[in-house]
Amino acid sequence: MLKPVSYNTAEGKNRVDSLASRRFEISLQHEGEVREILKQVRDKGDQALVQYTRQYDAPDFEVKNLAVSEQELKAAYSKVNNNFLLSIKKAISHIEEFHIHQRPKSWIMTREDGSVLGQMIRPVDAAGLYAPGGKGGETPLVSSVLMNSIPAKIAGVKRIVITTPPDKYGAINPYLLVAASEAGVSEIYKTGSAWAIGALAFGTETVPSVDVIVGPGNVYVTLAKKMLAGFVGIDMVAGPSEVLVIADESAQSEFVAADLLSQAEHDPMATSILITTSTRLSEEVPAELDGQLEKLARREIAIEALKTNGLLLKVDDLETATGIANRIGPEHLELLVSDPWGLLPKIRHAGAIFMGNVTPEPIGDYIAGPNHVLPTMGTARFSSALGVETFMKHSSLISYSREAFQRDADDVIRLAEIEGLTAHAESIRMRQR
Repeated sequence: MLKPVSYNTAEGKNRVDSLASRRFEISLQHEGEVREILKQVRDKGDQALVQYTRQYDAPDFEVKNLAVSEQELKAAYSKVNNNFLLSIKKAISHIEEFHIHQRPKSWIMTREDGSVLGQMIRPVDAAGLYAPGGKGGETPLVSSVLMNSIPAKIAGVKRIVITTPPDKYGAINPYLLVAASEAGVSEIYKTGSAWAIGALAFGTETVPSVDVIVGPGNVYVTLAKKMLAGFVGIDMVAGPSEVLVIADESAQSEFVAADLLSQAEHDPMATSILITTSTRLSEEVPAELDGQLEKLARREIAIEALKTNGLLLKVDDLETATGIANRIGPEHLELLVSDPWGLLPKIRHAGAIFMGNVTPEPIGDYIAGPNHVLPTMGTARFSSALGVETFMKHSSLISYSREAFQRDADDVIRLAEIEGLTAHAESIRMRQR
């Protein structure tokens, strides 16, 4: 699938330049479709949700089916096995353990003149979490439910809502329902794609509006979140999944190939990159990819992704490798090198960093604890993983004593008049009298 390219060639440099300048682009056709969907949901509420759900998901869907009932949640437990429950509980424990350290604190400072300044941190009132259905409900993304709901719960959000598309029978996969229930979320609505995002933003007769919308999805979900950013808070505008592996002679070719495929199977537009100093790896990994592809359930998707966005880049040294990685700013960065901790200080831009040969990216997807909702398309240069602060807001606190006011009053008047804001200045003057 991949042929080695030397970074010292024009082709190698052009490939890196292309990756470093990649952007998430959406067609005007998609934009028009999503704009119309959002308008319909805003104007028609539940009627629009039912119409779109009948058209794309469940032909016999009705308004009364929108909310998942308590009976459906209870019944889901009889359809999952105990080992799944044990794995979910372990994942929840790890994710909670990590995210509780992110909880910010309000603070107050007092100056000698008696003025009191500070920052008050409060959670939003309501958060909406989007969970993709996955092949008509056959492959529920239970990990997304955990990664989005647990930080919101730790932030102190009082109302947490999940929307997810139903299968053709109007049902939700029991594994997804159990994951939500174990994470402490019981308010779940059967609606998907851009119309679900519109419902969360505007509210309908059945689905109440929220303050922040998070969670992964297809191009329609992503575009709807992008269009509504500012009306509601969102986590990020995420593109297809990415992994960049930096490997030296110590890495095993079968591990490298498996990790590249773990992202390639996500989406035909996923990006899988290997940057290596090892001639052996550059020769062995292509053959490993071919062999491992034969065993994959999503083989055709992975092949398309490797053909479209795969790269095997040979470099002279790890210094060059980290420089390229920082230019690309990948979602997932694996350091499959003999001394990953020694290389870590050179890394400036990455969504999540996986250290060493026994820390593959899927560990982070499911169980390690850090959030797997990460910046893509190079946005790791300026943005971060979803976390507790995604669901919190900061309010400044200001309280002046009479002494503090008198000390600062003339300065405020002076600055306000320079800006031509005479009412600002007068607000201060009348308190000086």
